[in-house]
Amino acid sequence: MAAVAHSLRVASVEHFTESYFRFRLERPSGFRFVSGQFIMVGLMVDEKPIMRAYSIASAHWDEELEFYSIIVPDGALTSRLQHITEGDEVCLSAKAVGTLTLKSLETGGKRLFMLSTGTGIAPFASLIRDEETYEDFDEVYVTQTCRYAKDLQYGNKIIQEAKECPLVGEEATKKLRFYGSVTREPHEYEGRITTLIENGKVFEDLGIPGLNPETDRVMICGSMEMLKDTQKVLDQAGLSKGSGHSPGNYVWEKAFTG
Repeated sequence: MAAVAHSLRVASVEHFTESYFRFRLERPSGFRFVSGQFIMVGLMVDEKPIMRAYSIASAHWDEELEFYSIIVPDGALTSRLQHITEGDEVCLSAKAVGTLTLKSLETGGKRLFMLSTGTGIAPFASLIRDEETYEDFDEVYVTQTCRYAKDLQYGNKIIQEAKECPLVGEEATKKLRFYGSVTREPHEYEGRITTLIENGKVFEDLGIPGLNPETDRVMICGSMEMLKDTQKVLDQAGLSKGSGHSPGNYVWEKAFTG
């Protein structure tokens, strides 16, 4: 169990659907993190903390800390967290960590693909508001796969916010694109991202060539099933897996998969 280092005031809460919401906390003085990292977030229940890993969705320079959460009705934390309002207190551990950082990728890439399911898009919300992302890459693609189209609201919103951002907006408008697919209802883009990569439809829809280890770098955040399936597809395409200690063509975050 991570130790509680901060008790932070909730600055705002925004619900997108009955299953997804984001909340922003006042940022502790001196708190630093690298875009793409996660931290333990929680609530005090019966004088004991209930903590879970959450990617930091805000930019590293933001005066607040943003998090994107799913609501699990019987979940020990999210069943309670869904009811927080402005002014409430939320617990935070001391240090952010994680492998979904730009330094985990080999240098020399031209295109960056950020592949996610559900709340796995959260670390990418931070990375697309980081000026270094656009310094390192000529093209940036964020994909999110959800069950229903309504669940893509947050993904669409953070893309728009990045393009309107005073710091990275100009570069994001030129380089950043969003591809949201759904699996449970008819939609312009249907299917799991692994299927869409394998059959080439995602590249056809975006009007770009398929994966190339020489030019492409990939970040993945989702369920363990999604991570394993995506790893197979990327390995078959000739990409190599990296980590914080040994950079590669692609990297994933395992902290949220149990």
